[in-house]
Amino acid sequence: MSELFLIAHLAGRWVAVAASQVDSAVDIGEVVAVPCAPPAVRGLAALRSRVVTVIDTQVALGREPARAARRAIIAAIDGHHYAFLVDAFEDVFPFERTSLSSGLALDGRWATAANGVVERDGEPLLVLDLTALVPAGTVIDDQAIAA
Repeated sequence: MSELFLIAHLAGRWVAVAASQVDSAVDIGEVVAVPCAPPAVRGLAALRSRVVTVIDTQVALGREPARAARRAIIAAIDGHHYAFLVDAFEDVFPFERTSLSSGLALDGRWATAANGVVERDGEPLLVLDLTALVPAGTVIDDQAIAA
């Protein structure tokens, strides 16, 4: 059964994000740093009359911070809006999701963030679970995101 996925580029690879997790894909404006925030939280940004927590997706995946990422995937998780920084995004396409192979070795935090694979033009793309990228203990509006 086909699902819709947004194709995005981050941390050196193309990935698929289930469209059911995506509110929108946007260019993000100024980001204001948040004192004492986890390293993966770049800060806060205003987006369409609401404040979103900006997640440096590369840091959340255990890599170096994104340098000039200005594009983001917006998602609502546990009632809060997050902007996940990406290098680029394409469009939404239907794909068949398959399970991750038990023999597949994923480095860093990819193992906890990937929850499937889709195939695009013969190339496997990891399906990224955005909820796995929100750092535990991230506090927004006096509520912490649980691990």
